[in-house]
Amino acid sequence: MTLPALRGLRGATTCSEDTPEAIAGAVVELLPRLMERNGLSHDDVVSVIFTTSPDLTSAFPATAARGIGFGDIPLLCASEIDVPGSMRRCVRVLMHVMSTRPRAEMHHVYLRDAQSLRDDLPE
Repeated sequence: MTLPALRGLRGATTCSEDTPEAIAGAVVELLPRLMERNGLSHDDVVSVIFTTSPDLTSAFPATAARGIGFGDIPLLCASEIDVPGSMRRCVRVLMHVMSTRPRAEMHHVYLRDAQSLRDDLPE
């Protein structure tokens, strides 16, 4: 029997504009996709770190996550460094999970314009 190990899942998506609704919509689309793609249940999630590009300031991504049932999971938001030429209006996530899957079988999820951040990953 394989014991669960702590794994990190990455993901990102973009927002059409800097509004609480656009940020919430992006998070509500991304988190369930990460969970489904990796066969995870709520109890598998240890914590989630969100970052936003410096041009997203109207809402915390964690607020949207709490709205879809992540309220009992430790959540943290931060701003990305403002690197010239970096993706604009981008929400990134690092989800720590317990899983019996090997690292090579974990599936990261990049949506919308953020797909270009990791075009080396299989769909």
